[in-house]
Amino acid sequence: MHGGGGSGPGGVKRARIEIIPLIDVVFFLLATFVLFTLSLNKTDGVTVLLPAVETSVIRDTAGTVTISVTDEGALAWNKDLITLDEFLQRLQQFRRDNPDGRILINGDERAFFAQAIYVFDEARKAGFTKVFIETRTK
Repeated sequence: MHGGGGSGPGGVKRARIEIIPLIDVVFFLLATFVLFTLSLNKTDGVTVLLPAVETSVIRDTAGTVTISVTDEGALAWNKDLITLDEFLQRLQQFRRDNPDGRILINGDERAFFAQAIYVFDEARKAGFTKVFIETRTK
């Protein structure tokens, strides 16, 4: 007598876990995670909504300080909210400690353009030649 085509007792099929599609899914998730983490902007500034551009490039943050301009116009030195006087003092101190240091400006896309230009201008007056404006990729 034929048992109905099944391989198990009484003609019942056993469940099998197919490993090949599982490996494909795991590799897809791994690749997605890696690409996502590479696209993150790793700066030390406060959280702001950066302007989106098509030519954004990830920068090395070694030897840099991040100055953030929030949408309310407040300034932050890395993660510390500071006043204009503190900004000028810290800028001069950073110049003394790091004569070849770089400045990253994190300006919220809703911030006043004049605030970001003020930070840019003061950094150049302090003698910094490497001043960058941070953006995100569209």
